[in-house]
Amino acid sequence: MSVVSYVVEDHIALITLNRPEARNALNPEVACRLADAWASVRDDDNVRVAILTGTGSAFCAGADLGQLIPLYSGARQPQNEWDERIVADRNTTRRALLRNFDPEKPIIAAINGHAIAGGMEIVQGTDLRVSVPEAKFGVQEVKWAIFPAGGSTVRLPAQLPYAKAMELLLTGDLITADEALQLGFLNYVDADPLTKARQLAARIAANGPLAVKAIRRSVKACLGKPEAEALEIEVEISSPVFLTDDAKEGPRAFMEKRSPVYHGR
Repeated sequence: MSVVSYVVEDHIALITLNRPEARNALNPEVACRLADAWASVRDDDNVRVAILTGTGSAFCAGADLGQLIPLYSGARQPQNEWDERIVADRNTTRRALLRNFDPEKPIIAAINGHAIAGGMEIVQGTDLRVSVPEAKFGVQEVKWAIFPAGGSTVRLPAQLPYAKAMELLLTGDLITADEALQLGFLNYVDADPLTKARQLAARIAANGPLAVKAIRRSVKACLGKPEAEALEIEVEISSPVFLTDDAKEGPRAFMEKRSPVYHGR
């Protein structure tokens, strides 16, 4: 298996980080392949929802401090095609972390272990989250005099209570899955997060794909906006949905007491 696998089945893309010996840390190859996987999610009309998970005991330990960070600081020169890609386009890692790239479809994190530093930042870029009970979460960059530049200073205060977000950002401390659940950072804590994530993904994939995309887009576009402005944005995004073939099929299937068949058009 590649360090990042990508499989599509029943409109669900399963992306698996597969570098367990390094706790699925993002080295240049993982960053490039993960960025490519997100592009595939966006561009493949057959994909309606994506699941991200990992192998081994960790979900993702963040950036590989021995391989990736030294490329940015100039302490290490490129040695292979993956290094060259990172140096040529420094946004590659940001896309991998979902920092400045939106796949435009729901993403579910099936968190199989600790999500720390960049791993925690990837989770912040997902929409639904299921974690094993033993996982811990946090952004520990400050302990190593590094800035958590994968979006944590923007997203974490929006996704957690302000004071708790600041505690995590400034101390570098970790929280448990149970605490993350209580804070609303997770949807579920489950011994088998991938099975739970597949169940959620199947329910989403069964819905009208254009409506799902538009709802997600509207939420992200309206977040933090004044209500009047947000409602105007909602009208702009929602109106085209009512003109689609799927929007005709849904009510027709309801009236005919059958399951709808959506084609994304």
